[in-house]
Amino acid sequence: MWLLIAFIAVPLIEIGLFIKVGGLIGLWPTLAIVLLTAIAGSWLVRMQGAQAMAELRGSLNELRDPTEPIAHGAMILLAGALLLTPGFFTDAMGILLLIPPVRAAVLRYLAARVRVERFTVGGTPPRRVPYRPDVIDGEFHEVDPDESLPRPPSGWTRH
Repeated sequence: MWLLIAFIAVPLIEIGLFIKVGGLIGLWPTLAIVLLTAIAGSWLVRMQGAQAMAELRGSLNELRDPTEPIAHGAMILLAGALLLTPGFFTDAMGILLLIPPVRAAVLRYLAARVRVERFTVGGTPPRRVPYRPDVIDGEFHEVDPDESLPRPPSGWTRH
């Protein structure tokens, strides 16, 4: 339901802002602002995305919980999508998500509302058959020799 409201409300807000800002400063300055925020936003997303990837690699290398770097990376990705979407409202939301304290606050807000039931690393280990020294593990194919065809000696049998 909330997604439907967002898909209706955000374009209406953007249209209203375009009309207001375009009426105040004109068409070309409005389009220039939209273009400049997309360019600046993509540059900022690239920089912060690289930093988030470095933090993720560091947490994985040090065997720390990667949840926070992954969440920051996802919010940076969302910020990039918002900044590339034409509009003043989406640009403002995207710029806010590029501010690390704002991302931390959003992460705390979401973490307070998400409940993790179970978390495991890796899958279930393969079922191992107990070791028996009298068993040799291998594969075989059953051969049904056709007695009607004459075969030459294989070299492994006596004549």
